[in-house]
Amino acid sequence: MIVSSYRMPGSAPANGEATWPKDVGVIALEIYFPSQYVDQAELEQFDGVSTGKYTVGLGQARMGFCSDREDINSLCLTVVQRLMERNGLSYDQVGRLEVGTETIIDKSKSVKTVVMQLFEESGNTDVEGIDTTNACYGGTAALFNAVNWVESSSWDGRYALAVAGDIAVYATGSARPTGGAGAIAMLVGPNAPLAFDRGLRGTHMQHAYDFYKPDMASEYPVVDGKLSIECYLSALDRCYSVYRNKIHAQWQREGVDKRFSLEDFGYMVFHSPYCKLVQKSLARLVLSDFLSHPRSNTETGPFSGLEAFREVKPEETYFNRDVEKAFMKASTEMFDQKTKASLLVSNQNGNMYTPSVYGCLASVIAQHTPQHLAGQRIGLFSYGSGFAATLYSLRVSQDATPGSGLDKLCASLCDLKARLDSRRKVSPAMFAENMQLREDTHHLAPYVPQGAVEELFPGTWHLTRVDEKHRREYSRRSLNDDLPLEAGLVNSTTATEQHIPSPVKKMPRLPASTAGPEAVTVSNGDH
Repeated sequence: MIVSSYRMPGSAPANGEATWPKDVGVIALEIYFPSQYVDQAELEQFDGVSTGKYTVGLGQARMGFCSDREDINSLCLTVVQRLMERNGLSYDQVGRLEVGTETIIDKSKSVKTVVMQLFEESGNTDVEGIDTTNACYGGTAALFNAVNWVESSSWDGRYALAVAGDIAVYATGSARPTGGAGAIAMLVGPNAPLAFDRGLRGTHMQHAYDFYKPDMASEYPVVDGKLSIECYLSALDRCYSVYRNKIHAQWQREGVDKRFSLEDFGYMVFHSPYCKLVQKSLARLVLSDFLSHPRSNTETGPFSGLEAFREVKPEETYFNRDVEKAFMKASTEMFDQKTKASLLVSNQNGNMYTPSVYGCLASVIAQHTPQHLAGQRIGLFSYGSGFAATLYSLRVSQDATPGSGLDKLCASLCDLKARLDSRRKVSPAMFAENMQLREDTHHLAPYVPQGAVEELFPGTWHLTRVDEKHRREYSRRSLNDDLPLEAGLVNSTTATEQHIPSPVKKMPRLPASTAGPEAVTVSNGDH
């Protein structure tokens, strides 16, 4: 028998992995959320709904929101500059920048092109990537593209930046308390403290009108709440099944004889429209583990007392209260161990759309020591309506020594709770006025925002005006205003001491700027 050595075009050579950069993933992560929030218990009273509807039923405590001073461009400008400053990076060290968002304020001009104004002083215009859009999944697609670029023949040795940002607002009604706002920036490269598990992604894509934004003149979506939950849970089922099959196949190739279950994740984080759905989602994965192990022990252990559910069909249980209640009870301990800590930002700030799952990741990192995280596998489920979903995993570096990449990542997020607590509480009436102002002035031109700049966090980019041609101009609030939030934030003029070298070689450093941060004003272009 003659065995052909021919390989299909595009297939990797047998030794292909040896040439790939090692441990590509997230090196640094920065999060931004607005400086103001509304209390959900007070909002329940203001809206005249039953006590606990938002706080217990949805699991939400506070909801961050933007004044008319902030838009998707300003959010992304802020989070990218903060990431660069806090990590002592120069803009010529970045070779790819991609923004994931569903907050569209222009049908042609990308948010990425606006953010490129931060690169002008460096002279670096050789930056690949553009905006990626599909509801809450766009940030994950941007991150995957960043990782794929570093692992491809296109990589030139520089870092990639994946940015996710959104302003989640709803019309008055039952969906409004599931809003929020924020942005995440992630620095991607090799030798990362959060490395992608290569080949371990379970994806499900399908057409549905569960949540969509057909009215280009409005920020508000059209939502089919029940269908949206069904799509989310069905995507979770399928993604987990695909992931589990892939890791079983990988383990078989490695000679490992075991079955995968949730116990193999140190932490499990989810896209979080609201916290209670995340708790139900973990219970859903316990149900999947139970049904995939037909001989699992129902006398003792985690599946104790669940024998009655042995024959249920997953697709018939999305709204089965008996199944939900039984498996939420069975998963209580696992939820406390693997998922509860991830809900800090979601509970305190609300749904950020594309950054949501990465806010959950940041929450895990912020509340654990490097030593506790070292060597763990973190599962992430990302969902975007319409719909698109992926379940994948990151491996945390084993190196937790002082000064290691993991140590620096944890240190950069250790003030996360203090930053959340430093925000200003706004009354529900003032929140409603802000929402009405946004609605009335959405896409209005010319327009000068009314929100107070001094109420923004120091270092926040903000909208200064929209001219008659809809061209937007921005300025940055000074970093010199002293607030607890900024304790960990360094000015770019002193950032060289914390400099992270480029992955392949050190890139040229820019001279320290003598101009104050408030002196900079940018626009979204004059074309």
